[in-house]
Amino acid sequence: MDNLQKEEIVQKIKTAIESIRPYLIADGGDVEFIDITDDLAVKVRLTGACHGCPFSMMTLKAGIEQAIRKSVPQIRELQAV
Repeated sequence: MDNLQKEEIVQKIKTAIESIRPYLIADGGDVEFIDITDDLAVKVRLTGACHGCPFSMMTLKAGIEQAIRKSVPQIRELQAV
């Protein structure tokens, strides 16, 4: 993956995160994009009420990952860091 492809993918990921951010903020949480690896693993950080919440893994997989996969179906996985 060259730098231009990576920049395009990162922009799509950030746009997807922005689309779900209001729902997270409504519950007192948020998500921050950290990085994408060369093998297309996306790293994010859950903040606010989402950090340490017992439902955070469900939010990560069923909410955030699904939103990102709609825009960037080629991602391999979503990791919370």
